[in-house]
Amino acid sequence: ARMRVAVVGAGISGLTSTKCCLDEGLEPTCFEQSKDIGGLWRYTEHIEASRPSLYPSVVSNTSKEMSAFSDFPYPEDFPVFLPNARLLEYLRRYTEHFGLQKHIKFGTTVVSIRKRRDFATTGQWDVVTEADGKQTSHVFDAVMVCSGNFHEPSLPLHSFPGIEKFQGQYFHSRQYKHADVFQGKRVLVVGMGNSGVDIAVEASRVATKVTICTRRGAWVISRVFDHGYPWDMVFNTRLMSLIRNILPGPLSRGLVNYRVNQWFKHENYGLQPEERYFLPVLNDDLPSYILTGRITIKPGVKEFKENSVVFHNCPEEEPIDIVVFCTGYNVSFPFLEETDVKVENKHASLYKYIFPTHLQRPTLAVLGLIKPLGAIMPVTEMQARWVTRVFKGRRANGSSPPCFFFFSHLFFLSHPLRFGLSYDEVLKVDCLVYMDMLASFIGAKPSVPGLLCTDPCLALSIFFGPCSPYQYRLGGPGRWEGARQAILTQWDRTLKPTRTRVPARSSSSCPSLLTVVGFFLLLAAVVFGF
Repeated sequence: ARMRVAVVGAGISGLTSTKCCLDEGLEPTCFEQSKDIGGLWRYTEHIEASRPSLYPSVVSNTSKEMSAFSDFPYPEDFPVFLPNARLLEYLRRYTEHFGLQKHIKFGTTVVSIRKRRDFATTGQWDVVTEADGKQTSHVFDAVMVCSGNFHEPSLPLHSFPGIEKFQGQYFHSRQYKHADVFQGKRVLVVGMGNSGVDIAVEASRVATKVTICTRRGAWVISRVFDHGYPWDMVFNTRLMSLIRNILPGPLSRGLVNYRVNQWFKHENYGLQPEERYFLPVLNDDLPSYILTGRITIKPGVKEFKENSVVFHNCPEEEPIDIVVFCTGYNVSFPFLEETDVKVENKHASLYKYIFPTHLQRPTLAVLGLIKPLGAIMPVTEMQARWVTRVFKGRRANGSSPPCFFFFSHLFFLSHPLRFGLSYDEVLKVDCLVYMDMLASFIGAKPSVPGLLCTDPCLALSIFFGPCSPYQYRLGGPGRWEGARQAILTQWDRTLKPTRTRVPARSSSSCPSLLTVVGFFLLLAAVVFGF
């Protein structure tokens, strides 16, 4: 019999998990508590309990070519960075193209997931769901948790002395929808993630004054990078990843510092990060809004007063009317037993950021609980491709798993924290390195040296060009015939929506490469063990 897999959630991770299950001949059932797909990317005017909340102006931070599922490119006429409605449209097309809808049960909440009594031998789970007030019990051979972690806001008021005396309004960024709430107000935004900066920029257009306070600062980069190309198509290449990972730590960080300060010197804007890791904020407007006085950057909050706030190292009080706490989200899985996925201080110990470290059978996977420097969609898809292969590696009749999984289990026990993830910290490995690692597990990692002999044009594109998801469909399980063409035409699709007026003398559609120099650099990389 085919293995039955429960997929929790029909957002990005849930949809690609369902599709990967089908690719591997498994039988998925996707449970979605709302009435539609999309998860975080489906905007609703009203905030729904236990669902992510989006403000209408949200645009993707990663470009469409880097954000695509690996065998389903975006339409060429879609904008390079996607408003939430267009991204949702893409997810609908993906769902329809691969026939996922019939495997999704809408309006169904997962109430509990518990190991069966014979879990040690079968790896099976009892899953209880609720729909229309009626509970139903199921038995599944494996579970993929794709419920995300943007639904339980973290609001540590105890960390802000005097907040109980503050007479103004305050709320978590999850509550934010429209900027009119800030009309004529003095606004304080606490925290400097992507949402915090977005909200501050929007508020500054209607507010009297906007202040962002941040303890640790942040690197800020623009979606528009070198020569106007998307930031991630320039930054996330195999060449850049190789340089970042072979250089000594201080030199690599110095290179990154130099690179991000080329746009503007962060120290002069009060933004220079104190920590050494690199997880930037994406915003195109912040520097100019600081320059024009619309936004002011301050250190962390020392104390709230009735109608004002005092910052660390700043003796004067700052009058404020509204506080927006952009303090992130808690990681929680209310339907799981705490012993199955242990979460402490926003930290979950997961092997390869996916598998709980102490289960006797690798039949529970948590997907998307990761914060890569790059697009989340290809990462969760690669996770799902590996996970479904792991599930398929053990037979549904409960016989012993292959040696690979046995030794993986030993690794779980002996290295429980080696690949632990704190969601508010940077991913401990380079995104590309992580993707390559998972791809190597399933035999889908592209071989640049091999391609150099058989298809040098493609090899150069893969090494020097963007590390787009199509690279992981060139070979191995799930090979896609269209992968090569998708790679070679990615710049065409990138420039199609912006090159709406082409002068008589137009240049090449992609960044030029000195092919001969590139060839020898690639050879050197191969010689030195890439």
